[in-house]
Amino acid sequence: MSHALILDSLQRRLSALHSLYYEAVATMTLDQVNFVEREPVLPIAFSLFHQAQLEDTALVMLGGPGPIWNDEWSERLDLAINDHGKHKTVDEMVKQRIGNYDAFKEYQSAVFRSTENWLADLPESELTRVVIPRPFPPQIAQTFSARVAGEDGVCVLDGIECWIYQHGLRHMGEIEHARALVGLEGMTS
Repeated sequence: MSHALILDSLQRRLSALHSLYYEAVATMTLDQVNFVEREPVLPIAFSLFHQAQLEDTALVMLGGPGPIWNDEWSERLDLAINDHGKHKTVDEMVKQRIGNYDAFKEYQSAVFRSTENWLADLPESELTRVVIPRPFPPQIAQTFSARVAGEDGVCVLDGIECWIYQHGLRHMGEIEHARALVGLEGMTS
């Protein structure tokens, strides 16, 4: 498969993934996003912010722009926990709430535009560039991307697939399930 075909596929898949998130946030209220069915079930707010913030961070790791996240966004979103939660426990992150849903939607949209613009301008040759060489540091060694990585390590293509696309799909699945808990339908069939 040519690098051009792979890049085209990535662009289409990320655009489709982002469209699911846009549709999800457009069809939920702040109360639904912050709803906790029971502890330790995480609110949709966790999955939404976690996904957007880690996509924002992944771009930097892949040599792209960003991060967009800064103190101004932090203040505007008014999060209960000013953290994406990757290294926190479920018991800690079950308390996550989004205070300003409109600001969150703006942040999410800015992250998605940044990703799509970066990917549109990404030279095909960049897909094979190694961003985390083997042997992996401990914080990477137990991750899904370490399992996917090639002989030399995690390349840009691996990072896009694991840190943005697959990660986004995983959390969209959580959001789809959680939507049922607040009386909404899923996003896909």
